[in-house]
Amino acid sequence: MVGPAASWPLGAAMMEVQGPSSSGANSSRQMLEVRPGLYLGGVASVAEPDQLREAGITAVLTVDSEEPGFKAGAGVEGLRSLFVPALDKPETDLLSHLDRCVAFIGQACTEGRAVLVHCHAGVSRSVAIVTAFLMKTDQLTFEQAYENLQTIKPEAKMNEGFEWQLKLYQAMGNEVDTSSAIYKQYRLQKVTEKYPELQNLPQELFAVDPTTISQGLKDEVLYKCRKCRRSLFRSSSILDHKEGSGPIAFAHKRMTTPFMLTTGSQAQCTSYFIEPVQWMESTLLGVMDGQLLCPKCSAKLGSFNWYGEQCSCGRWITPAFQIHKNRVDEMKVLPVLGSQTRKI
Repeated sequence: MVGPAASWPLGAAMMEVQGPSSSGANSSRQMLEVRPGLYLGGVASVAEPDQLREAGITAVLTVDSEEPGFKAGAGVEGLRSLFVPALDKPETDLLSHLDRCVAFIGQACTEGRAVLVHCHAGVSRSVAIVTAFLMKTDQLTFEQAYENLQTIKPEAKMNEGFEWQLKLYQAMGNEVDTSSAIYKQYRLQKVTEKYPELQNLPQELFAVDPTTISQGLKDEVLYKCRKCRRSLFRSSSILDHKEGSGPIAFAHKRMTTPFMLTTGSQAQCTSYFIEPVQWMESTLLGVMDGQLLCPKCSAKLGSFNWYGEQCSCGRWITPAFQIHKNRVDEMKVLPVLGSQTRKI
């Protein structure tokens, strides 16, 4: 846990690494001290050990496609380093590394070490990491932290994918909560990008089949097939979403009278959207969309679509693993006795 840091005026110091430079194109040749002991730079910042020594830097965080090869020299002795392989592309998963990066910077600062965060040009990847650190330590919103950093370094410009990921980071309370619906939905989208053929999906993508667990967590709800009573998923697997605009969202479709008879202007959600569960694996592999059937009695439970589906409330969910509420029953789990009772 990184504690709040002292405020640092927006007039930051610039250290020239390889000669004078006044253009953003040469930002990789400069180290910028964005706050006492925290430097931001490009690949040239780590080219010579003497440059690190002169700045008093004893910790280096590299976010790049290649790990830097530090040359032997006085500036490398006792150097602590962390390498995060990442391309400067919107689809790159930086979110999953943020906690580790922020902790690395925080520990270096706590130990009195000066730390350099760098990528290739010092404009996007390293800027995203430092922005996350400022969000965490100064309890700033993404917009506030990013604007503060751009005031110090006007050429700083992370790609739109990193912006989106930092907004998710903010929504999770400035820490990566892998159990949250926000992260699970993000992970599903990243898997779709990484495995377009949908083969060899990582096992950690799937929630544990509830039939393999004899006891649940306190206050957790178990969902069973209404026809055969087979346990299907737990409440922790539900990916909540904000209700959409109701019938207005379906203006492109022909509206039926029963659909229009909803409470107020919004339609109620008639389905649960969940993370994939182990019993679905054989159905999902290599297929973009299809039906979800009960693994015991083959009753139709809902459908899935890796490209996404629209909820009855109008919200579009991507990817979508949809279970109709009228096909399952809620069962309250009693963790002490290991028994279950119908939820009222």
